[in-house]
Amino acid sequence: MFVLVEMIDTVRIPPWNFQRQLNEAVAEELNKKLANKVVYNVGLCICLYDVTKLEDSYIFPGDGASHTKVHFRYVVFHPFLDEILLGKIKYCSQEGVHVTMGFFDDILIPPESLQQPAKFDEAEQVWLWEYETDEGAHDLYMDQGEDIRFRVTDEIFLDTSPTGPAAAASVEKKEPPYTLIGTICDPGLGLLSWWNS
Repeated sequence: MFVLVEMIDTVRIPPWNFQRQLNEAVAEELNKKLANKVVYNVGLCICLYDVTKLEDSYIFPGDGASHTKVHFRYVVFHPFLDEILLGKIKYCSQEGVHVTMGFFDDILIPPESLQQPAKFDEAEQVWLWEYETDEGAHDLYMDQGEDIRFRVTDEIFLDTSPTGPAAAASVEKKEPPYTLIGTICDPGLGLLSWWNS
């Protein structure tokens, strides 16, 4: 679920931070720049793990800040395919079940990956699993806030780099830069505990 990623970046340290230790100033600037951001084809950056190498610092004409090339390792949320994760149902829509892990909300379980047979209840705005027993069918609702266990089946990275004015005008809907697609491993811990009681 979490991986260490080796990165290289040039860090700008403003002059008012020159009195601080270089390692502390670099760590603060890297966390400001990367924490809680998605790096394309890498994942969601969480926090700096360590700095492995600091190269020479330079001050360029017209800029009083120092610029230092830094080699570092960063903790990144990037689950591998087929990894099983635990989350909570954020909400349901026609697209499927939207899941949150608290720190990451862009997880979608499409209708074809739900327990079958499943149908969407328009009135309640929830998906339900028509569970068959000897006594007949029971509707088990996938309510908001229920715990759910899912398997990561795909990931989608969307390049959200700035574009020119012509391309910006054609953008209709804001898409998340990193989305996980999953399938349900079981109907949800909450649903199972309800069924077994």
